[in-house]
Amino acid sequence: MDKSRLYYQTPYVKSFMCTVERCEASGKGTWLAVLNQTGFYPEGGGQPSDTGTLNQVPVLSVHEQGEEILHELASPLEPGTLAEGVIDWQKRYDNMQQHTGEHILSGLVHRRYGYDNVGFHMGAGEVTVDFNGIMTAEELDGLEDAANQVVYDNVPVHTLYPSKEELPSIDYRSKKELSGQVRIIEIPGGDVCACCGTHVENTGEVGIIKIRGMIRYKGGVRISMLCGRRALLDYRERLKDGIRLSNLLSAKLHLVPEAVEKLKNDCQDREMEIGRLYGQLLELRAGQYPESSRPLAIFEEGLNMVQIRRLSTLLYEQKKGSVVMVCSGNGTEGEYQYALGSSSMDMRTLSKDMNGKLHGRGGGSSLMAQGTFRASRQSITDVFQEETKS
Repeated sequence: MDKSRLYYQTPYVKSFMCTVERCEASGKGTWLAVLNQTGFYPEGGGQPSDTGTLNQVPVLSVHEQGEEILHELASPLEPGTLAEGVIDWQKRYDNMQQHTGEHILSGLVHRRYGYDNVGFHMGAGEVTVDFNGIMTAEELDGLEDAANQVVYDNVPVHTLYPSKEELPSIDYRSKKELSGQVRIIEIPGGDVCACCGTHVENTGEVGIIKIRGMIRYKGGVRISMLCGRRALLDYRERLKDGIRLSNLLSAKLHLVPEAVEKLKNDCQDREMEIGRLYGQLLELRAGQYPESSRPLAIFEEGLNMVQIRRLSTLLYEQKKGSVVMVCSGNGTEGEYQYALGSSSMDMRTLSKDMNGKLHGRGGGSSLMAQGTFRASRQSITDVFQEETKS
């Protein structure tokens, strides 16, 4: 074990003394420092790096480059400086809880179903773990119960450094072939896995393991989860959202799903009724125009694209114009949605020509085309008259 990596010797280190061996500009306005020893964990194995301060200079990120650990600083420190490193302990401890919880869950998945953890990421919002096999929602609930039982049992989390002779006799998980000194994390009843991350000393410190969701992903599943303090904060915010919905819907919290479903069905019924009434309104609107063999351009405010198409179809089918253009503003100044319809002229060609002159986009068939023009009403009218002139 490299004794200069204090985060392995004493994962609970919050501050430490060190000497700055080298500090160079990074080329992006920050500096990269190498220390004679460090308590800052470098990004790796799916775990983000620690942050904090070095002689009160912000440590923005930490990563490995070969055998060295580079500390990205907001301002430089002179080589030879004796410095105090202070770790953002809340972030470090959160990461220790998440990583240990992930080991417990991944170990149980491997033990029960033989699936491998093929992807792991500790993000700002949640932890995601990818497995190369399928699980049901019921199986996931059982895994969550079993994982939390390991937490309740409060068993020690062991860190092992087996020799080359001992390693073949240990049945452990690993994503890749390993060389050199292998570090093993062993959780009785939970997991045995090669890992370079930081972990709590006893599983009870994980607090709780909460699975937030599961989706199909690359032939297997991706599970999202949170542990410990982050799971508590997530539950707090979700409960606030639930109470707010409960108040808005005038429904008890446990009845919110039924209230939302009813609201959705009511909205769908209203949309159908509004669509029916709009259909009648558009038929009346189309009936106001006399039959004509001349092109017809209409601007109507407040129509969506379905309604624009419907009115255009009614007008050209009722022979209210040889070519019909219906436009409606979409809320953006100088931008109109349009539909072009005709049974005697190719609308695909007309749409392409008008789009080119009116900064438009869209297309369609020979009978009907639709899209958006970015131009004034007068410009659209002028171009339409020019393009449909016989």
